[in-house]
Amino acid sequence: MSDETVSPLRRRMIEEMTIRQFSPKVQKDYLRHVKNFAVFLGRSPDKADFEDIHRYQLHLSTSGLGVPSRNIAMTALRFFFRATLNRPEVTDRVVFAREARRLPVVLSQEEVARFLAAAPNLKARTMLTTAYATGLRVHEVSVLKVGDIDSERMAVRVEQGKGRKDRYVMLSPQLLELLRTYWSQYRPRYWLFPSPWNEGMAPLTPRQINRLCHVAAEQAGIVKRVSPHTLRHSFATHLLENKTDIRVIQVLLGHKKLDTTALYTRVALKAIGEITSPLDFLPVAEVRPPA
Repeated sequence: MSDETVSPLRRRMIEEMTIRQFSPKVQKDYLRHVKNFAVFLGRSPDKADFEDIHRYQLHLSTSGLGVPSRNIAMTALRFFFRATLNRPEVTDRVVFAREARRLPVVLSQEEVARFLAAAPNLKARTMLTTAYATGLRVHEVSVLKVGDIDSERMAVRVEQGKGRKDRYVMLSPQLLELLRTYWSQYRPRYWLFPSPWNEGMAPLTPRQINRLCHVAAEQAGIVKRVSPHTLRHSFATHLLENKTDIRVIQVLLGHKKLDTTALYTRVALKAIGEITSPLDFLPVAEVRPPA
């Protein structure tokens, strides 16, 4: 789309998002949500008021759209009215929906070993092993570069992760050995896991990685629904079960809030199984049969 066809309102919103260094994906999502709101209204959204937003929020709630998607839509509209239009009062009373937090799906260590062994080829196995060994988000795995592997410091650099912050995670010696084997066969130049198309000029997409997860899980006979995020959940849970400090796990995962990381304490079955019940501290009393 050329600059001539972009409305002044849309251009202003793009400028405000660019100033704040929003990622291209966030910009695209925000613009889409504002456009959907305009379609719902049947007119330009710049004159909308709180009642219009309230009606739209009710429409989204009854349309079957999930809570996260509805909240993202409201976040986009809030940005639009506050940053683009300088009308913050329009969204002051917007209420965000609350979603019950479900326990994450976690693989056992034995299941992880079977899963990785079932990867269809060396590239897939290396990529999936990297995801589990580092606990990275799927898009972070996707955009890893060869230069992000620091064998001197035994660390992996995660560039511009969620929240646009760089961080480091540990590089397992086993993973380093596998990466060297992979590199000697595939010789990636820039992207660590390049797409087989475009002559390696683009990385594997999150969707392609997700598809490889499904293939490996099916081949391994794992009935749980496995996604790249399952490997991240398993990484965190297994660290917690092996007595890693939860604050260290928080840093590795790139979580802003400790509460987010604390969710894994609810699925760390090994740690739960090692807790002694207060019943076992009571004096043992003789149990007599009823008279």
